[in-house]
Amino acid sequence: MAIWDDVLTGQDRDLYERVIVERKLGYRPAVVVIDVNYAFIGSHPMPIERAIEEYRTSCGEIGWKAIPHIRELTDSARDMGVPIFYSTAISTPYNRGSVERGIGWGQDPGKPPKTAKTDAEIQKQIDGNKIVEELGMQPGDFLIEKTGASVFLGTPLVSQLIDLAVDTVILCGTTTSGCVRATAVEASNYNLHVAIVEEGTFDRFEISHKVSLMDVHAKYGRVMSQGEALEYLKTSAQPSIAR
Repeated sequence: MAIWDDVLTGQDRDLYERVIVERKLGYRPAVVVIDVNYAFIGSHPMPIERAIEEYRTSCGEIGWKAIPHIRELTDSARDMGVPIFYSTAISTPYNRGSVERGIGWGQDPGKPPKTAKTDAEIQKQIDGNKIVEELGMQPGDFLIEKTGASVFLGTPLVSQLIDLAVDTVILCGTTTSGCVRATAVEASNYNLHVAIVEEGTFDRFEISHKVSLMDVHAKYGRVMSQGEALEYLKTSAQPSIAR
């Protein structure tokens, strides 16, 4: 039974079963771990009610529960020569709010940005954007720093995937309804095969998580279990992929 099964009722269930298409994957995969940083899961496991007091964007302990699944996936991929990408928000001590969404429109250029950050706020942002240590990121992996929801937007990701002859992206991370979904849609736009690993993906809201997975599975890619993803890597990953 799919994770979204309990949100489908009546006509929706009938329509979904009639329109869904089983999507095939390619033969040259890459794993993309989306925004699993401290700002999205907190400095340590804790209930989300407490976690959002530390970082408003945190998903709390549900994010920490996904870490072992993501780590198993990336360790297996790395052993088979499959490229691994990690994304996070761009951090720079020189951005004191001037590139925040909407800042600058109709603002007096002679005045400082309205949302200028203090040194402490900048350091917290930098610390929050660090990839979680427990994921075990390695020097041979790729780090993508981004400014928008999609990992593709304004980054070299698509060029790197082309250079590596990748035809399939295996997505995991957070949030399902935000950056994961946006990346899945854009990957599909680039004619890439798309898979999302259910156990390695999470959101602050359960309903958003379920409906987003349902939507992506219906339109843009294929939602897979951890076991299915690991088996796919074993049968499809080609060790000849250049690194």
